[in-house]
Amino acid sequence: MTASQTSPELASWLIEQSPDATIYSDIQGHVRVWNAAATRMFGFSAEQALGQSLDIIIPEKLRKAHWRGFNAAIAAGVTKHSGKPMPTKALRADGSEFYTEMGFALIFNNQGEVVGTVAQARDITERFEKGRAERQRLQELEKRLAGDS
Repeated sequence: MTASQTSPELASWLIEQSPDATIYSDIQGHVRVWNAAATRMFGFSAEQALGQSLDIIIPEKLRKAHWRGFNAAIAAGVTKHSGKPMPTKALRADGSEFYTEMGFALIFNNQGEVVGTVAQARDITERFEKGRAERQRLQELEKRLAGDS
């Protein structure tokens, strides 16, 4: 790779053009990077999201647990979810909730200090609802079979 291929400009392109929502927050949980995929997924423009608390995308009932885990990860310098995408619910600008799969990581500076977190997310609502429908169909079939016995 040449120097121009590893420039900050390239890093910016990679984030902005990523097919997954990419959100970077500082250690206080304020949004500092918000890419185009995040805009499409959550419905907030970058201008609306930047500087805001992550609460804008976290459903009310999940906020307490989120902040407990967020603050513990910042303090400890480790998160149990790092490298492991996990399904969760998220909040859109219109107030609707949807299922998303998010991968999290802490971001460290050159001195090894935590400076923020990054999350990459994709909407899994369709996949989640399809799986739920399949599980319900299976339960119905099992009930029928049990009734035929």
